Amino acid sequence: MRSVRGSFEQRVEQRAGELGREMFDRMRGRNPTILDPLWWEERMMTLCMADERFKLQAFRFIDALPTMTDAPDVARHVREYFAAPPERRSKSPLVELDPPRSRFIDWFSRFADFRNTSGLLATLTAHAARFASTRMAHRFIAGSTPQEAERTLLKMRRQKLAFTIDVLGEAAVSEAEALHYHGIYLDLITRLSRSARTWSGVAHVDEADGRPLPRVNCSVKLTSLFSQFDAIDPENTRRIVKERLRPLLREAMRHGTHLHVDMEHYAIKDLTLEICREVFLEDEFRDYPHVGVVLQAYLRDIDRDVEDMIAYARRRGTPVWVRLVKGAYWDTETVMADQQHWPCPVWRQKWESDAAYERVSRVLVENHEHIHTAFASHNVRSLAVAMALTELHGAPPAHHELQALYGMGDPIKRAAVEMGQRVRVYTPYGELLPGMAYLIRRLLENTANESFLRQTVSDDTPVDELLENPEWIGARTPPPRTAPLQRRELDQIIMNPFENVPNIDYTRPENRARLIEALASVRAGFGRSIPLVIGGQRVESGAWEDAVSPNRPSDKIARVAQADAALADRAALAAADAFGSWRRVPPHDRAEVLFEAARIIERRRFELTALETIENAKPWREADGDISEAIDFCNYYGREMIRLAENIRRRDVPGETNEYYYAPRGVVGVIAPWNFPLAILCGMTTAALVTGNTVVMKPAEQAMVIAARMQEILEQAGLPPGVLNYLPGPGHVVGDALVRHPRVNMIAFTGSRAVGCAIHRTAAQLLTAQPGVKRVIAELGGKNAVIVDSDADLDEAVRGVAHSAFGYAGQKCSACSRVIVLEAVYDKFLHRLVEAARSLSVGPADDPATFVPPVVDREAYEKIREYIEIGKREATCALETDTRRLREELGGWYIGPHIFAAVPPDARIAQEEIFGPVLAVIKARDFDDAIEIFNGTDYALTGGIFSRSPANIARAREECECGNFYINRRITGALVDLHPFGGFKMSGMGSKAGGPDYLLQFCEPRAITENTLRRGFAPSPELAHSLA
Repeated sequence: MRSVRGSFEQRVEQRAGELGREMFDRMRGRNPTILDPLWWEERMMTLCMADERFKLQAFRFIDALPTMTDAPDVARHVREYFAAPPERRSKSPLVELDPPRSRFIDWFSRFADFRNTSGLLATLTAHAARFASTRMAHRFIAGSTPQEAERTLLKMRRQKLAFTIDVLGEAAVSEAEALHYHGIYLDLITRLSRSARTWSGVAHVDEADGRPLPRVNCSVKLTSLFSQFDAIDPENTRRIVKERLRPLLREAMRHGTHLHVDMEHYAIKDLTLEICREVFLEDEFRDYPHVGVVLQAYLRDIDRDVEDMIAYARRRGTPVWVRLVKGAYWDTETVMADQQHWPCPVWRQKWESDAAYERVSRVLVENHEHIHTAFASHNVRSLAVAMALTELHGAPPAHHELQALYGMGDPIKRAAVEMGQRVRVYTPYGELLPGMAYLIRRLLENTANESFLRQTVSDDTPVDELLENPEWIGARTPPPRTAPLQRRELDQIIMNPFENVPNIDYTRPENRARLIEALASVRAGFGRSIPLVIGGQRVESGAWEDAVSPNRPSDKIARVAQADAALADRAALAAADAFGSWRRVPPHDRAEVLFEAARIIERRRFELTALETIENAKPWREADGDISEAIDFCNYYGREMIRLAENIRRRDVPGETNEYYYAPRGVVGVIAPWNFPLAILCGMTTAALVTGNTVVMKPAEQAMVIAARMQEILEQAGLPPGVLNYLPGPGHVVGDALVRHPRVNMIAFTGSRAVGCAIHRTAAQLLTAQPGVKRVIAELGGKNAVIVDSDADLDEAVRGVAHSAFGYAGQKCSACSRVIVLEAVYDKFLHRLVEAARSLSVGPADDPATFVPPVVDREAYEKIREYIEIGKREATCALETDTRRLREELGGWYIGPHIFAAVPPDARIAQEEIFGPVLAVIKARDFDDAIEIFNGTDYALTGGIFSRSPANIARAREECECGNFYINRRITGALVDLHPFGGFKMSGMGSKAGGPDYLLQFCEPRAITENTLRRGFAPSPELAHSLA
């Protein structure tokens, strides 16, 4: 017997063991028998889920099933998911290539002639698949209508089970959907509450301690009440959600119904709790006891959350219910934290969540006068501890209950009822399509290797093991190994210890406060004068240009000196003079300058983010992402330079040594855009510098101030005078002078197709004094498309397209400007997309609520307005956003989302780059037509697809022509190293930025051969190299 701290802990442990064993005794014989269809369902599920690959495909098939329109469509997907042809099977060594189940289904699909999807056997199989999946869904979902749900609730009440009912569906993607959900919740509360008056009373369900309990208990998700629910904008979110929550509370109070607010993802946890606490504390609701929230024990914050809730309940004076759960989003939380390089908010190991659950259970029970607790779990050990605590503390039955999910752990529920516990069942209802995400989570819980339910139904797991204290499990469990993100290199392992820096999490109040402070600091510095930098000297040209904010053009950020052709000549000569010494600086030392620059940018992150928000009207997250990318470029290119320097290719033969290495080209003219004002400028500039070149840096006229900060940072990082020269000025003057200058050896350009092609033509003209042919790399425009397949997850497709098309007002070369929708889902997708875009907040970038900021200047505004008028002539305007009030109040160049429907594929708005929040929606007859439309432009930069058809995804990967292709996600937001960026056709020339071959463009490859055989004596190659 293990020792347990303290006598009370010993009593709890002993009593929990007794109650747990009693529960298991009562559960014996309660599992389905072989004559029960449920027995067969569970056995089939266990058999199928034993194989991880099959389990993954099964879940993906079930997820896609509601979108399949007929039997042939289902049959096609069955074959694609479970009988993929050899060329599309996984080539990962971690996945079995041809498991027995796949071989069987492959044989059966050929026998059933699935390629003839209208064949009899294929049709029968499709019907069987739909029947089985629908039956599985009904196991976890109480019905598709309120009437069906009520019949289920009455059946549960006859089994002495209470309920809390939930409307299926994830977060609303538009305000229209949010208002629709709000109406459903109101109707549900009213309908069930009225109906409940006619229900027969059930002892121990409808009363406790001689007092009545609410017969109706409803759960609500706050994200379903407001489509723009975001902790980056707590004030606006709090205001709107509270406005919509209050009517639900009033209706619940009118009928004596319990209203419980569900918890969702960690990012909105604190804001969700704040909203609930504020509303529940209002005079109108303060005395109402039938309200509650959810706390998640798998979160590392759980102890603090419980203490805060107890303190709040004391202050309120009326008890509040807490549903204590482990948590349902563990996979999502861990993946998102790892992707963002943020601290993981959840416990990494199951025993830690179990231990936290028990730890806070005791604290909650000790405070049962203020917090009433619903212990929600399917873990007998967790429930037994909760029962032991309430018993030993003498908590009245009205102050606590057990909860479980509909369709799961039925033997546990029945045993608990027999033991005198009030058991409430979390009961979702709704249509199958929006309910699929919920269903998949339930299937994951049922089939996870560590699932308590799975272990419970196993015949070979001892009861003592199932009831073991999780702290004891933890004492003998080694800590988890933190695995880095997996990399697969081609042909060889590349030693490059690079990781992307994390963005700032603006859901955290301390980070929001720092950026607000930085915005104020930038505004306080308005009006400074910024000179040119040539040869290390600050130069005032006498010509000045005001840098103004697109948010409010009356805000003059700074006045910036403007160069002319003569100053461009001076800067090119200064760079040429500095080249001789800079090229001889060892590659490791040049790389260290970049690493130091990265550290400085990180230290000044909030200042630089604030500056971009004002100078370039980039919303908070967009600006912060740009700063992260600049840091990544510095770190990545520094490491890449070290890799190139340390991997000089040698191939020697007796009497001869041979080397192949890279030397710098000379002076590089960097001509940068304004839309990623620090990242792209930094990327092109640091790539040129670290390879030993010197640079004349010509920033965009709309991004001169942030470019000056870049100059300061690189100088502070250790660049010698003349190596980097800052030369703002008119593009047609300064840029043209650099392109034509004989001492400029290379041009690195990012910008429009017209300017890029002009640069290429000009650079190709040889001048008398020019030592060689200029090298030009140019990233140009795009007319990027997303295909929405007939089986796409429309929730994800609508969000992905809206973010890709209208983020930063569509002013990204990667932005989605065309969406190609299969005919079967065209109308539904278009309607939801229009409503989602209509719901996006348009405003100044320094407002955290803003998603669509103003465009960069008057020229951009007038060009976009011209294309909107063209679109009205070519197609149907499905959405036009009125921004006149914003323009009148702030004076900025505001254009909201515009969506055109029924767009011909050859229309100008479907062919020409607009660079604004204008989206062409094109209908495709079939998938062949979709790919033809996708490839039917001059550009090939980015693109994507939303589909759940493995075959169509495979085709799109191969046939869609673009440099960066994204599957089932937005097409913007490329990360250095993870997503090297660049396109082909008229989208640019040169290798991908942020990729392993980008630096090579800034180098001249050189081969050196030396004869080492002298007078008949040949030293070893090693000795010969050491003497070289």
